[in-house]
Amino acid sequence: MKRKHNKEITFLARNLRRKSTKEENKLWYQYLCDCKYPFKRQYVIDNYIADFYCAKANLVIELDGSQHYEPKAKLKDQIRTEQIESYGIEVIRFGNDVVNKQFKELCEYLDWYLEQKTQTIK
Repeated sequence: MKRKHNKEITFLARNLRRKSTKEENKLWYQYLCDCKYPFKRQYVIDNYIADFYCAKANLVIELDGSQHYEPKAKLKDQIRTEQIESYGIEVIRFGNDVVNKQFKELCEYLDWYLEQKTQTIK
């Protein structure tokens, strides 16, 4: 299924890149921007803006702050994940606390995960 790109929210994605959270900046500048699998930040997919997207791995990485654990936000995130996954893109989520407290382990996990994911795509 061809992905839709909502040009109407592209300006929002640009704004989110400029106003990234400290956790998004840490993951981007200390891991993803030099990753051997190219990622894009604040990437528009359908009517949503993914935190990080890797086309080679068909993968979205989302970082969730505390507001994502509220019941309404959890439901919104579930709907969003289902819509993105309907395009054949896998979504994985990590809390900001993982970036802040277990960053090395997160990067090691992502190294392993990306290797596994891209091996099955080939």
